[in-house]
Amino acid sequence: MLRILHNTKYEFVKHWRIAAILTVAFIVAGLASFGVTGGVNYSIEFTGGTLMQVQFKQAPDVGDVRSTLDDAGIAGAEIQQYGAATDFSIRARDEKQVEEQAAGAEGVAKKIEAALDAKFGAENVTIVRTEAVGPKVGAELRTGAAMAMLIASLFTLAYLAIRFDWRFGLAAVLATSHDILVTIAFIKLFHLEVSLTIVAAILTLLGYSSNDTIIIFDRVRENLRKPHKGQTLAQILDRSINETLPRSVMTHATTLLATLALLVIAGEVIRPFAWVMAFGVFVATFSSIYVAGPLLLWIESRYPREADDKSALAMKKGGDSAPSGGRSERLAAN
Repeated sequence: MLRILHNTKYEFVKHWRIAAILTVAFIVAGLASFGVTGGVNYSIEFTGGTLMQVQFKQAPDVGDVRSTLDDAGIAGAEIQQYGAATDFSIRARDEKQVEEQAAGAEGVAKKIEAALDAKFGAENVTIVRTEAVGPKVGAELRTGAAMAMLIASLFTLAYLAIRFDWRFGLAAVLATSHDILVTIAFIKLFHLEVSLTIVAAILTLLGYSSNDTIIIFDRVRENLRKPHKGQTLAQILDRSINETLPRSVMTHATTLLATLALLVIAGEVIRPFAWVMAFGVFVATFSSIYVAGPLLLWIESRYPREADDKSALAMKKGGDSAPSGGRSERLAAN
């Protein structure tokens, strides 16, 4: 059996300050872009409108396509080339057109198709995909997506509070919140379109990251029950991360390979999901080591549990090894 990174003794937790600076800088850059370029780029599913993917037999001039739609009364449509030179996506989000879609979703799509057929010939234009969503449905989908992420976080907190201790649960949920903020910053900085596919990727990332954190915390709990010889909680965290490192490397590597396959081979519909998940593999690894662990140390320093003679561990301040309060701590193992 292949064995990699066994019996390592890397000191992860002591670098929490550098990790914190990097992640805060990335989040701030993402938030700053909201002030520079406006809000996120919502898809038709959330704003209401019409999305069409069109394939031409011969590559057309984008200006001709735009003028054709303008003449047909489809003003302000977004026209983007993707994949081959003959493949285009058309997004119509005009407020009046969206209202038309609320009454009859196929009306604008038929106008676009008729205009393109008249200009380029019906035999030269193929409608690959059409989506039409009314504004009311789009608002409901936005609310539902936000509720789904909130409920997922609450269930994670409840599970970890029962499975471990509320301190572990709070650290894991805060780390998961970090993952959401970093992912939103990534989506904004790289101008990815926020659709239901992106929401599905974020929810998948939440479960993936939480699972990684749970595995490390479970090993922490096991190690707290063993003889510690005066080790600090920071040292036990490092020990636990090193012990789970082989599993983490293999899991993340195989997940990343599968995600990269989707990113390279899959079509435009699934590619945003692949982008977020590929980024999420790195985020999940980072947060489970450099966010969840230091947060647990900070929470334990503020709200220490009562120690008992059989299962308590006397915690000592280890210099810059952890963001504790600078005082001794006592942690009772579950």
